[in-house]
Amino acid sequence: MEENTEGHGLAEGKILLIWTILFVALVLLPSVFRVSLGISHFYVKILITMFEKLHECPKTEWATLQIEEGVKKQKAMALENLISTGIIQREKTSMEEELAGQRRGCFNLADVMYFFKKGCEAVAEDEVTQRFSSEELVSWNLLSRTNANLHHVSWQLTVVWVIGILIRYCLLMPFRICLALFTILLLISATTVVGQFPNGRVKYWLANQVQMICATLGVRCLSGLVHFHNRENRPQEGGICVANHTSPLDVLILASDGCYSLVGQTHGGFLGLIQKSCMQTTQHVLFERSEMKDRHLVRKKIREHIADKAKLPILIFPEGTCINNTSVMMFKKGSFEVGGTIHPVAIKYDPRFGDAFWNSTKHSMMTYIFNMLSSWAIVCNVWYLPPMVKEEEEDAVHFANRVKAVIAARAGMSVLPWDGGLKRKKVKESFKEEQQKKYCQLAIGNGYVGNGNVC
Repeated sequence: MEENTEGHGLAEGKILLIWTILFVALVLLPSVFRVSLGISHFYVKILITMFEKLHECPKTEWATLQIEEGVKKQKAMALENLISTGIIQREKTSMEEELAGQRRGCFNLADVMYFFKKGCEAVAEDEVTQRFSSEELVSWNLLSRTNANLHHVSWQLTVVWVIGILIRYCLLMPFRICLALFTILLLISATTVVGQFPNGRVKYWLANQVQMICATLGVRCLSGLVHFHNRENRPQEGGICVANHTSPLDVLILASDGCYSLVGQTHGGFLGLIQKSCMQTTQHVLFERSEMKDRHLVRKKIREHIADKAKLPILIFPEGTCINNTSVMMFKKGSFEVGGTIHPVAIKYDPRFGDAFWNSTKHSMMTYIFNMLSSWAIVCNVWYLPPMVKEEEEDAVHFANRVKAVIAARAGMSVLPWDGGLKRKKVKESFKEEQQKKYCQLAIGNGYVGNGNVC
């Protein structure tokens, strides 16, 4: 009996030793030296082949088409319910062009219909709120959260979907959770140890290595595959790195290829613990909630940071909120007023393998992390763009728009002038007044003056 117990214990010890060796050889060491063994590439190729075969399979092709058509029909039905007569047609014309075709001499009551039509178009489907929902897929990726709950339309497709669930939740997710816990413990313990070193080159080098190793391990927690382009344009010390914002993973992905100082609000709880750990080795620009409202104080601290060319580049997301990776919205001008060199970075995720967008108004942080850990993978492209500086007589707003346009063009996303803050608050009165002033100017320019009253 004792011999059987000892033999069982030896077997368990051997299995644990084998798993430890595999973990160190296939995960830890490649992350330390930041090399790829090609496992992620091979895994993603398998997923692409599986999705293509699934889409081409005669037994499941019609079901996939049904899913795609179902989403389109839902949108069409919503539009038809609002405007059953089909009068409204979305036209990309300016106010001046549209109202010019309605002129009949002086004031025309038909001008009211222009604003009425624009209002109905915005209610039916505006170009802002749809940026705060998940990006639509061309074909189904076997994730029930992305198919409008139509995964039971075919029993063949249901079988494939169940197999996918078993793979993601029983095989991939346990490994990812273990790796994530190991990464968090490594980050906290390593930063605590390195934080005890005296300030100098050794501490600086060790801190950077810890940050990049933990970030690389974090990307591997999600079976991440990141393609970095134009690395010669990576942000340099004393500069400001600006990027479009889709997810908290943006920080993790960029930190796996370089070290940054972050600008953001201080948090409590789990995120607060990580922030405190990172602050022991790296100088970040963190603010209390009350201080974030003081723009002058924020700009002052950023300006002081970039003035020291020995400090890490600052990473800023000027949109101020997460957008669904289909467009780039308004860049806040604050980070473009402090001077210095701007290093634009474009980040584009592949939604076929998992939806990286974090809709913070719908999902909590824990729900989002669960969705990421249970996705197939996180695949994205990162482009480092040439550095940019503000031109003479160029104000911060135009400079921000110029940087935004470059990022959007490189990532293949649309450019929107709207503030991402509309996710949580109403349109500013200044936007309404701007449209009113534009119409007044148009009316005055066309002689809309009657009885001494203008507009």
